[in-house]
Amino acid sequence: MAVAPNDVRPFGALDDTDRAILAELAADGRLPNNALAERVGVAPSTCLTRTRALRECGAIRGFHAEVDPAAVGLPLQALVSVRLAAHERAAVDAFRARSVRLPGVVSVFHVAGAEDYVLHVRAASGDALRDFVLDHLAVDPTVQHTQTSLIFEQARGMG
Repeated sequence: MAVAPNDVRPFGALDDTDRAILAELAADGRLPNNALAERVGVAPSTCLTRTRALRECGAIRGFHAEVDPAAVGLPLQALVSVRLAAHERAAVDAFRARSVRLPGVVSVFHVAGAEDYVLHVRAASGDALRDFVLDHLAVDPTVQHTQTSLIFEQARGMG
């Protein structure tokens, strides 16, 4: 299937070559276009066009460097589960909007189950983590309960 440079397709229209490109880039986002093209079995120009189209349709959201948290002075990581007191859309949306801007927050997950959110947080120390919970979550009137789990080790999956 030929892809024109401005061909912005929905996710459901992705073919096997598109999915192969995504898999290779998920494994190594720094893979040069020529190597990527060779791995998926297309010409470099085709690969570049398809990669651009995958960015345009949102299948590729961005590229990032995975930095060791200790290298930036934040060696302690935790998952902080948050249960909200109310579940009206406005309260839920407002909590999400606030939580992604909190210092040390890496990711915010809206989850099903007993808790409403899980925040992946990085901190300089146990004291800094405690202060984060007390200063930003415990004082939030929309937060009913928090539970903090320390991360001892993190391994990145292929998915």
